[in-house]
Amino acid sequence: MVFNRSLLAKAALGPAAGAVLMAFMASGAVPAYQMYSVGLAAVYTIVVLSVGLLAGWSGIWSVGHPAFFAIGAYFAAYGSGHDWTLEAVVLGAVATGAVLGGFIGYAGARFSVLYIALLTLAFTTVTLELVNRWSSVTGGDQGVPVLQLRSALGLGTLLGGGTHAQYLAVGAASVVLGLAVPAAASGLRMRLVAAKSHPLAARTIGIAPEAQSSLSFAVSGACTSFAGVLLGLLTGFVSPDPFSLTFGISLIAACVLGGVGTVVGAVGGGVYLTWNPSLSSAVGLPQPVVQGLVLIGVLLFLPGGVVPFLARPARGVLRRVLRRPIVRRPSVSEPSADLVPLLPATTDSPVLLRLEHLSVSYGGLKALEDASLSLRQDEILAVIGPNGAGKTTLLNALSGLTGNGRVSGSAEFAGRPLLTARATARRRLGIGRTFQHAEVFSELTVAENVLCTRRRVTARDRAEVLRLLDSVGLAEVADRRPTELPFGLQKRLDLARAMAGEPRLLVLDEPFGGLDAGERALLAGHIRRLHAGGTAVVVIDHVLDDLFSVAHRVIAFDFGRTIGGGTPDTVLQDPRVRSSYLGTVGGRAQLPEQVGESSMLRLRGIGHAYGGVTALRGVDLDVRKGVVLGIAGANGAGKSTLAGILHGSLKPAQGDRETGDAVRTSLAPEGRALFKTLSLRENLEVAAYAAGITGAPLRERLEETVEWLPPRLRDRMNASAAGLSGGEQQMLAIARALIVRPDVLIVDEPALGLAPALVDEVYDRLVRLAHDGLTVVLLEQLLSRAMSVCHEVAVLHEGVVAAHGRPGEAGFADLAEAAYFSGGPATAAPTVADDARISPVV
Repeated sequence: MVFNRSLLAKAALGPAAGAVLMAFMASGAVPAYQMYSVGLAAVYTIVVLSVGLLAGWSGIWSVGHPAFFAIGAYFAAYGSGHDWTLEAVVLGAVATGAVLGGFIGYAGARFSVLYIALLTLAFTTVTLELVNRWSSVTGGDQGVPVLQLRSALGLGTLLGGGTHAQYLAVGAASVVLGLAVPAAASGLRMRLVAAKSHPLAARTIGIAPEAQSSLSFAVSGACTSFAGVLLGLLTGFVSPDPFSLTFGISLIAACVLGGVGTVVGAVGGGVYLTWNPSLSSAVGLPQPVVQGLVLIGVLLFLPGGVVPFLARPARGVLRRVLRRPIVRRPSVSEPSADLVPLLPATTDSPVLLRLEHLSVSYGGLKALEDASLSLRQDEILAVIGPNGAGKTTLLNALSGLTGNGRVSGSAEFAGRPLLTARATARRRLGIGRTFQHAEVFSELTVAENVLCTRRRVTARDRAEVLRLLDSVGLAEVADRRPTELPFGLQKRLDLARAMAGEPRLLVLDEPFGGLDAGERALLAGHIRRLHAGGTAVVVIDHVLDDLFSVAHRVIAFDFGRTIGGGTPDTVLQDPRVRSSYLGTVGGRAQLPEQVGESSMLRLRGIGHAYGGVTALRGVDLDVRKGVVLGIAGANGAGKSTLAGILHGSLKPAQGDRETGDAVRTSLAPEGRALFKTLSLRENLEVAAYAAGITGAPLRERLEETVEWLPPRLRDRMNASAAGLSGGEQQMLAIARALIVRPDVLIVDEPALGLAPALVDEVYDRLVRLAHDGLTVVLLEQLLSRAMSVCHEVAVLHEGVVAAHGRPGEAGFADLAEAAYFSGGPATAAPTVADDARISPVV
């Protein structure tokens, strides 16, 4: 933790305000009848702070804090009757609260927020039952007095219900508030928020979410138990009434009212809890009614809380009053990728990573099967393969993020067994990891996203992190939130976080995906500089040109197996590697010859982006009546985005979608998106209801659609969709799209995850629909499949239509193949023998 003047000044505000308040109390400025309320507000402030920071920093909502509150109060009562010192009572209460809180936090970390809330609810219920039954200690329903507690440090004797207890409560609350301010700027808070925001990404930087939940709950429980001791001294009497479940709900309401996770908001919540009974009496309504109305009003109009709402204009006024000239750092000039050569790998460097017969399975699905590879310390290894080939599973196995998957085989990293190490320990071994979609911690700043990799944040750490951000061009935005940045800068942040700690091995999951050409060139330069600094790299991606520009060696996967490998300039010459991308089809389907010339759908200048990630650019496309149009492209080319725009369910950011008169489109999406708990018939009925089809028309459509299904599905219409095989689910998804009688049927990746025999069956049925006169758009990853079953094929590459033509046209197969791999013939893939190409079929 770094203590600077600004932080110390903010931390001193709490004790200073407490000292001023106590001076007012001593001077008589606070009426005697209000002194108790002031002390009670101070006690409630500590409890609201512990509950609010637990929710804001760890994402844990607890209704179990009345139990911790009761533990502290009864410690005070029991200690006062057995001649315990004040310090012994405080230590005993705090230790008990910390142990129980740590246990609840660890036990609940594996569950959802709802189950944690239920766990804390059960904890409060059990504690209250114990209080009522253990009457020899607690006094049961009658309660027990708090007589006095003597200080072993010579601070005197505190009488239960006395004036000194009121001063103690105010002083203790001010100290707790003062300690909370530097805690908010500490590495502890950053790690708690990181574990809450993205548990998987947190594990890759050495943060165990279970440990963070346990720690935060332990601290919160300890603080609340301490507040319970103060409550016992303040009231002089302890009974079960103040610790009901209603009080637990009131605590949550107070946190929301003040502002969850804010220090000053805890003061507002504590004041609200104290004076809520007076407010209820003033308006003549029961407390629960007033509390409910206040909470509803805050949630509707001030969802961030009252204090944050009032603080925003106050900060604006303060900035104008204390306006200072903005000093900007000079922008960092990033070296061009062309100036960073890829250093050659040597054959005599030591083997850093070795995998032998590594397999990962999820139930009956083998996502990775019998994978073996080795990586030297000075090498960059590229892993390629189509969607679903097992590439990400390989990276997850290296990172320890396979979840419930069963892992077999062996893996060694720097001579040490890897598979037995936890995901959090692999970071300490020297393995860094990025993610396909830049999984950053959105509630932390850019600098904090990297600082949270440290357990304790020092001035030296901050300086090192700033230099690291400088090296990737993020120093200028170090104090901004990742959500304020474009996707390219988020990718850099993900890389910077993985680079923190100088890992020996960097695992990159599709780093080039979603970036434009300039950003990809900069990223390639960063990867080469990392290699020059001694970092080994394993990288997967679908953007082959940029991937091959940073790789020494390439291995290819398909269906979870290694199918080939070589250098970047030779790997695509392997027929097995090419067929994994392009596919192999025996012959061309018999399509209807007579098709119309009129356009059913027309796209002009279509462009679309997701949060700065460009998915489509300048797409022009005509879907003619009766045509089977294939749209082929690798994973990430923009096919699914184009499917949504063709369907009309996704509005493009740029360009126009034009349709003919009353053209009805229907989409069978990638992944099928079936309602697994519903029967086959109910899945079809839901689609019909959504289209406004009911009664007799619905029965007619059902009969018609069921006839299209194969006999084995017609006989199981009342069975659950979850019991179908992958191919059967795909046919049901297409049937669901057909029930509305579309003019244009759009099918996204119909062959994904299916065995070859089932693929043939699905496509045979789609071809039959074409013979019935239906216009069909097929979005397909395998180019050869699209070439074999379509009248026309458009090849998407990085969101652009790189080729468009008819499979029977001379030379189109070569053009489509070059467009598929590299976007066009200018940078086409290496030429290969004729039998490894897609031959045009007339």
